[in-house]
Amino acid sequence: MDDLSATRSLARVVRHALIVASGVVFFVLPLVATFLFSLHGKKNELGFSAYEHVFADPQFYSTFLFSLEMAFATVVLGLVLLLPTVLWMHLRAPRARALIEGFALLPFVVPPIVLVFGLIKLYSRPPLDLVTSPLLLVAGYIVISFPYLFRSLDAGVRALDLKSLTEASQSLGASMVTTLWRVIIPNLRTSLLGAGFLTFAIVLGELTLAVLLAWPAFGPYMALVGRDLAYEPAALAIVSFLLTWLFIGLVQLLTRTKGP
Repeated sequence: MDDLSATRSLARVVRHALIVASGVVFFVLPLVATFLFSLHGKKNELGFSAYEHVFADPQFYSTFLFSLEMAFATVVLGLVLLLPTVLWMHLRAPRARALIEGFALLPFVVPPIVLVFGLIKLYSRPPLDLVTSPLLLVAGYIVISFPYLFRSLDAGVRALDLKSLTEASQSLGASMVTTLWRVIIPNLRTSLLGAGFLTFAIVLGELTLAVLLAWPAFGPYMALVGRDLAYEPAALAIVSFLLTWLFIGLVQLLTRTKGP
């Protein structure tokens, strides 16, 4: 019996080790190879010259700041649009879930290039001539980030006893706005932050909308660098990866609950 238990424990350890090793091979080795390649900016010499060239380029900062502004606007407007919708769905119209989930799947079905040409066709004439406005770019970003915003908010709301919280708050005299601000939103902090940072990562790396709408965003800048240079694109890939993990770390830090 002891031999059988030891064999099973060994098999479990081997299985876990194989899973970890597969993850390392699949995720870590490409990153290590990309990082090592980015260090060959100077011939026969390892160094950070590619990173120095990237950080010395004024377009790096201008495009990155522009994308940050667009990401912030996308998060704010997307949450303002979707949070009341998700709450209404759970409280008043649970049968609307299938319809809203169908809309959430559309960005996976409709390619971004089709979306952007539709936006240009629809909003390039009076009275809604928005092609030269960043609002159209933000609207496109909201559409492509809609599945992630909706899923994050829906999962957070489903984890709450929303009906009981709302009824208890209103029975104490709170209005719906007060209930939303002081009861529901604090309980959705993890979902809101997760949706926000995920949207930030999507907007920072998005290419098609920004290119076809002719805006100087970070995604087109990375594509332009990749077309003209060799080692700087690898450096940008590492920087983008670190930014993504920074967002994930911020989510973990800000949503960490303190013990008693």
